[in-house]
Amino acid sequence: MTVYDIAQVTKCYPQQPKPANRDITLQIHVGEIFGLLGDNGAGKTTLVRQMVNLQQPTTGVIKLFGRPLAADPIYAAKLVGYMPQDANALNNLTVGEALYFTGHLRGLSRQEAKRERDQLLETWQIGELRDKYSSKLSGGQRRLLRLVVAVAGGLPVLILDEPTNDLDPQRRRMVWENLRQLNQATGTTIIFITHDAIEAEKIIERVGIMRAGELVAVGRPTVLKQQVAQQLRLELLFPPHQPPTLPPRLTPTELQPGRWLTWLNREEVGTVLNGLDLTQLDDFRLTSATLEDLYVHYTNQPTSHANS
Repeated sequence: MTVYDIAQVTKCYPQQPKPANRDITLQIHVGEIFGLLGDNGAGKTTLVRQMVNLQQPTTGVIKLFGRPLAADPIYAAKLVGYMPQDANALNNLTVGEALYFTGHLRGLSRQEAKRERDQLLETWQIGELRDKYSSKLSGGQRRLLRLVVAVAGGLPVLILDEPTNDLDPQRRRMVWENLRQLNQATGTTIIFITHDAIEAEKIIERVGIMRAGELVAVGRPTVLKQQVAQQLRLELLFPPHQPPTLPPRLTPTELQPGRWLTWLNREEVGTVLNGLDLTQLDDFRLTSATLEDLYVHYTNQPTSHANS
């Protein structure tokens, strides 16, 4: 069953020469975890704001569970928990109040909303923030609160705009694990925006990659990787300023000081590895293409439309 059916959506703003979104067609299915990747300014947030009916397309149609959003201004709010980049409406509420009132307004009884609030505080490890006002929280704490508020009430769809920005590594891991468990336990459809391809690869089932307002690739990462890279990636780690001696014709790209990347055809892997002086390396990694490689490939290509 299709959750979102987005057909030829274009969004233009006055005084801007180029559309923020151009001719986007996309389907998102019940129960999947879908990641929307793209650089800042690629049009990701503009698209999801139309998906929750906060903005309307200039042309095209967005349907949610088969119903056009334009037919009912509050239809999306009944079904979608949306985590925006900012939520100033929470500033005058404590963390506990924000969770309780959100659950209650989304249809839970008073007792159900209280039980859910307590469960969310524990599951998302924010119990110590219960009586603090949102306006007094740190940037990372406010972002986590916005995420948990989106989860409150148990709506069937979540749309999360950069859910792990500002969070420390431990909190990031907790977020991805909780989202995975939520999806598995309840079948919640989860759609999230990110520009961090490394993190996204841990959880997504399908990915859409945006560039300059267009959707340039859609599909399962494994399928898209096969289309893009038949080679293997060899990553070399070494002490900065002490580069290793490489076999002839091996030309790496420096990712950062002490970290090189090169691509190998499968038949030359043995020769190259035998030619490396492993005493000059801290480590090496031989893997297939990553989602990060895929992201870089598509965001550096001319825009085109793709669906799979």
